[in-house]
Amino acid sequence: MTTFPESHQDLLQADVGTLTTKGHDGYPQVTALWFLFDEGVIKLSLNAARQKVKNLQADPKCTFFVLDTANPYRTLEVRAQAKIDADDDYAFAQKLGTKYGGVDFGEIDEPGETRVVVSLVPVKVNTYGS
Repeated sequence: MTTFPESHQDLLQADVGTLTTKGHDGYPQVTALWFLFDEGVIKLSLNAARQKVKNLQADPKCTFFVLDTANPYRTLEVRAQAKIDADDDYAFAQKLGTKYGGVDFGEIDEPGETRVVVSLVPVKVNTYGS
């Protein structure tokens, strides 16, 4: 598996990253997201009804990008294959919510909506800056 360079591993603790997927119309869809670097993998909690999930189901190739806000010339780009798993009991969503002050995704989602855990399996990692 592709690894993350030590020089940029601190960016895996950032507050926000951007996920780029290929939309149904062929254009990139870019979304800023909360994430968790968990057990050596970047993981996202996404509402299963959202377009990002549909895009990843159609084509799991994606890119996750993190900008160092203290030095915007320092970045981490992760080209990845998305692996999607159900999070019916919101176990991962709760774990992610803890990173962000105890956010409860169950209160954000509409009744009947579900969540998935998207694990980003790196294919290539690019870094810039030091």
